[in-house]
Amino acid sequence: MSKGLVHLYCGDGKGKTTAAMGLAVRAAGSGMKVVVVQFLKDGDSSELSILSSLPNVTVLSGKPVKGFSFSMTPEEKALVAKTHNGYLETAIALYQEGKAQLIVLDEAVAALSLNMLNRERLLTFLRGDEHPEVVLTGRGPDSELQELADYITEMTLRRHPYDRGIMARKGIEY
Repeated sequence: MSKGLVHLYCGDGKGKTTAAMGLAVRAAGSGMKVVVVQFLKDGDSSELSILSSLPNVTVLSGKPVKGFSFSMTPEEKALVAKTHNGYLETAIALYQEGKAQLIVLDEAVAALSLNMLNRERLLTFLRGDEHPEVVLTGRGPDSELQELADYITEMTLRRHPYDRGIMARKGIEY
């Protein structure tokens, strides 16, 4: 095993998850073993259906409580955090078993900021001597995450249809 690079897709614009999933498809297409983990999402994003159909891709997504974190009780947040931390441990274990050359941690930045993902466990993994290529997405990464990243790509919001009342569309935004 070797040490892969860390990609950070951040910013307030659309495209962070899209870029990460594009890289997952590219890696899978080249024969790499890919693990896609989605935090804070319900597990029904359209990209998951195609990714989960690929033989060399493992998808870990969904949470035991529906809805946004701001509407959850402390008990519900704890349950979601437990699920998220389980996904992270599974992804790390798959890497250690030789079953992951790329790990995508979609919305990891937000999960960290909401205390719904074990920060020290993730940082220890990323600082270790060995890890696969890792992609993290989300708005507002702190300086510590930025220092660990080999790539930082910032998506900047310039215009969005939501501002004109156009809601998220299946197959485009989710």
